[in-house]
Amino acid sequence: MNIHEYQAKALLKQFNVAVPEGHPAFSVPEAVEAAKQLESAGHKVYVVKAQIHAGGRGKAGGVKVVKSIEEVKEKASQILGKVLVTPQTGPEGKQVKRLYIEAGSNIKKEYYLSAVVDRKTKTIVFMASTEGGVEIEEVAVDHPEKIISVSVDPASGIQSCHARKLGYGIGLKGETLKKFSKLVFSLYEAFVAKDASQIEINPLVETVEGDIIALDAKINFDDNALHRHDDIKSLRDLDEEEALEIEASKYDLSYIKMDGQIGCMVNGAGLAMATMDIIKLFGSSPANFLDVGGGATREKVTAAFKIILSDSNVKGILVNIFGGIMRCDIIANGIIEAAKEVSLSVPLVVRLEGTNVDLGKEILAKSGLAIIAANDLGDAAQKIVKAVKEYTSQS
Repeated sequence: MNIHEYQAKALLKQFNVAVPEGHPAFSVPEAVEAAKQLESAGHKVYVVKAQIHAGGRGKAGGVKVVKSIEEVKEKASQILGKVLVTPQTGPEGKQVKRLYIEAGSNIKKEYYLSAVVDRKTKTIVFMASTEGGVEIEEVAVDHPEKIISVSVDPASGIQSCHARKLGYGIGLKGETLKKFSKLVFSLYEAFVAKDASQIEINPLVETVEGDIIALDAKINFDDNALHRHDDIKSLRDLDEEEALEIEASKYDLSYIKMDGQIGCMVNGAGLAMATMDIIKLFGSSPANFLDVGGGATREKVTAAFKIILSDSNVKGILVNIFGGIMRCDIIANGIIEAAKEVSLSVPLVVRLEGTNVDLGKEILAKSGLAIIAANDLGDAAQKIVKAVKEYTSQS
């Protein structure tokens, strides 16, 4: 789960991370009022920031620095409602429905700082760089030597040596290093307390006055831990999420919409990834990632099927089930029920293997539906790619 910049800064502030003063705004009048509050606090420079769940807002025209209340009104009017297209939004972009009006900062130097879960080493990895304000992916490719990283074992927690290595690595010393180290400790505390999967500060800035502040903030959370954090769940912005993904979450389905033609329904994340890969291998593209889980009911399978077919890009469906906890007969009944309810008209290829596989195949064979049976994953992928080509050529 993602949250907006202003929400992330409010959360980090609870853990004593220094952030510029600012206020969210959902309309132009609210933006003007926010700027007036900053003016009354002694600020003379204002930053009008679009709030969307994507990076690259500045290059897309979503961040403007101004020096008057009138300019705040002008820029807020231009940005609010605008569709921003960035490398992270895709070509369709995202419409701006929220703004953040922030006090300007007297920047001396920009840095990069982040913390992320490394599942391979089972640690929290902190990364710092002198290349703040740019995409870290570009730095990793062009100047990997400029990224300093340390791994923090959750069993022992953050230590002074971790913060010092990061600080020294980006050239900090004296009082600035002390402030940076304190911020690193605060970020770690927030990361663990809120079950984050990533915290990114880009840029982290050193001001002319000698302060270290988070000029931007991005936080992602582990969805599996949200049941422990009602305060975080309340920050969810459904306007930033795909409608089909929202619908899938109601049934506890792991669904991500993509831009291909072949809808996929699979049990298990690894098997789902392999299914998408083999579809690409045989010349087509997946329309989604969908994991029905290991213990799905017939109702859950039916919901999954309907969600796949709600995507107008879907020209065929591949069901790939390896039954362990999930029984093949339950999947078969769910497929039949859903296909009948939605009046299935696109090709459907089903590959079943595992628990009750013979019963599942028998149920499908007796259904009277035009289901193409497959023997293994390679066979299934070839058959659905071929069927979709024939279907699209005829339609």
